[in-house]
Amino acid sequence: MWFRNLRPYRLPSRLGLSTEALEQRLSSKPFAPCRPTQPHSVGWVGALADSATALVHAAGPFWLVRLQREEKLLPAAVVREEVGDRIAQIQAAEGRKVFRKEKMTLTDEVTMDLMPRAFSQRKSIEALMDERNGWLWVNHASAPRAEDLLGALRDALGSLPAELPDTRHSPAQTMSQWLLQGNLPAGLQLGADADLADPQEGGGEVRARSMLLDCDEIRSHLESGKLVQRLALEWDERVSFVLDKDLTIRRLKFDEQLVSANDDIEEDELVRRDADFLLMSETISELQTLLVKSFGGLSE
Repeated sequence: MWFRNLRPYRLPSRLGLSTEALEQRLSSKPFAPCRPTQPHSVGWVGALADSATALVHAAGPFWLVRLQREEKLLPAAVVREEVGDRIAQIQAAEGRKVFRKEKMTLTDEVTMDLMPRAFSQRKSIEALMDERNGWLWVNHASAPRAEDLLGALRDALGSLPAELPDTRHSPAQTMSQWLLQGNLPAGLQLGADADLADPQEGGGEVRARSMLLDCDEIRSHLESGKLVQRLALEWDERVSFVLDKDLTIRRLKFDEQLVSANDDIEEDELVRRDADFLLMSETISELQTLLVKSFGGLSE
């Protein structure tokens, strides 16, 4: 339930859908397991838990959706070995060479023959929406994986005008000033990790791990022209995270006191998850507001 990464997207215009309407749209693209020869399958599943039936879970102004992907695991080495065996059989039986086009056909045939016996792996990815305030957060730091979810939403909705947030002040330059001048916004404290890089092509990179960032060594790198690419931060003793220059949040960790706030809810797993979801969503929304304000607000 507790997100570990946040890739934020702006929704320039409201979706104009109720949760019921969104549920209906997503129900047209439900998850179904891979058929025997199908390499992968994607679809929507219960948002709050595997035992939940609702594809859209709402708590206050926040909505949760979850996309599941199943992929057949067929190692390339296994395919190559089987193709090699078939080529050897053809050459021995017919006394001729097998050329590239026929090898490609054999590879396709072997893949289809082996697919029903391949193991399957399932992974899900969640998205939190605050449609009223124009935000969507994907619980993944990878741009391609986040785009998979956005693509599935667009497929179900017809369109989804989501874009990465653009702030008035450069996050890389602003975070660099935080380290140079020690003037972090109220509530934010430095963590112990940072990535610095020279913006010039071919420039050097510096990765600081588990060290005091408010030091002469880091300031020397910054004064030489390097800029912060990622910076570990803590906020208000509620969360710790690594902030990327594109505002993606990695290694998000909520304080144990926050995570255990609903421990007294024991009678129903979904009730507990609902309470945790609302608490998490409110925290993420507050953090996003602080970060955007720290970089001068959103560009018009």
